[in-house]
Amino acid sequence: MEETRSTFKGKLGFVLAAAGSAVGLGNLWRFPYLAAKYGGGAFLLVYIILAITFGFVLMVTEIAIGRKTQLSPLKAFGVLNKKWGWLGKLATIVPVLIFPYYCLIGGWVTKYAAVMVTGQVGEAAKDSFFGNYISATAKPLVWFLIFIVATTLVIVSGVNKGIEKLSKVLMPALLVLTVALSVYVVTRPGAMAGVKYYLLPDLKSLSVKTFLAALGQLFYSMSLAMGIMITYGSYMRKEDNIESSVRQIEVFDTLVAFLSGLIIVPAVFVFSGGDENALNAGPSLMFITLPNVFKEMLGGQIVGAVFFLLVVLAAMTSSISLMETVVSIVEERFHWKRIPSCLIVTGISFLIGLLSVFGYSIWSDFTIFHMQFLDFFDYISNNIMMPIVALMTCVLVGFVVKTTFVEDEIEKNARFRAKGLYRVMIKFICPICMLLILFSALFLKL
Repeated sequence: MEETRSTFKGKLGFVLAAAGSAVGLGNLWRFPYLAAKYGGGAFLLVYIILAITFGFVLMVTEIAIGRKTQLSPLKAFGVLNKKWGWLGKLATIVPVLIFPYYCLIGGWVTKYAAVMVTGQVGEAAKDSFFGNYISATAKPLVWFLIFIVATTLVIVSGVNKGIEKLSKVLMPALLVLTVALSVYVVTRPGAMAGVKYYLLPDLKSLSVKTFLAALGQLFYSMSLAMGIMITYGSYMRKEDNIESSVRQIEVFDTLVAFLSGLIIVPAVFVFSGGDENALNAGPSLMFITLPNVFKEMLGGQIVGAVFFLLVVLAAMTSSISLMETVVSIVEERFHWKRIPSCLIVTGISFLIGLLSVFGYSIWSDFTIFHMQFLDFFDYISNNIMMPIVALMTCVLVGFVVKTTFVEDEIEKNARFRAKGLYRVMIKFICPICMLLILFSALFLKL
């Protein structure tokens, strides 16, 4: 495996690549919706507190496991404890399930970016446009193929020439676009009403549901329990500081999510006449509500094109991390070189993705527990498997191999400043949080 285990050339490349994984579609439409729904500033405050505690602890753990073992998640857990090798297999299934349907959604946003760039904002704003598009047979397939091939080309190039090099371009570009769009939107006439709605704390909204919503968003936003951070950690140089790197990733991820809210909430709030119901979660906000907003906005065609370009960049950086995780597992398991591993992963992911592609068209009558294929894959991976993987990781590190396994790796080149917090969180607080996420996913509709 020595010939296939590459490393990031520098700390900046690692931080930007990991931040790129964390910054995804959830930051750009789920975070703003939840913030608006659960009290604006109150939600933001809870989210930030959770990020610097819960999120920090889980991310540090996964990166340290990856760097210490120099392995993919498939085998890394077995190195910690042979009896816990099953957890690596469970963690491996998560990116395998997510990557195909994520590329389909990536194809959707790429299609919308193309529509906006070619000046068809009026067409995209029609209520029937999105429904007609995803229920078609050929068009979603073509854009899905374009997106998955684009991701493959980056992964084929390797860790240094592909992931690290592209992250150094995409992530600054993504941040610049986010800042520029947020400044433009908040300076529009009437936008301050939306800004106040988004930022001013509504203390009445502080509740268990606010906490659970922020906790769930943070968990999914930071690419935890997908095997990604273990994989990227295995590429991290031994001389780089894990603790400070994680803090930088958190800042980048939270900043983009926050700025996305400054783009979406004021824009939708103003152009819907203050209608809170317009801030719906999911595809309706991204693919139906926002095109209508851009249609009515001064300079909306340009804003819409830049916004969906931003979404494409975020989707691409996340899909790259998902595919890299799966490819690293294949390389490690079968001892294949990168190119054949990439081609196999692309081929299998394409076939799995067809279920989601046609789940809204020719196979729309076939559902699993009353869910379309994409919704089913999303529910199983995000709401069930990921919380279980994270919960078991906490138990393994906190009580089986003990926290010194992680602490020793972090302290190879620097003092672990948050060691006390880490021990309490990984043993007691994080497992409780994971159980709450599971409970909310199974019994509450947030």
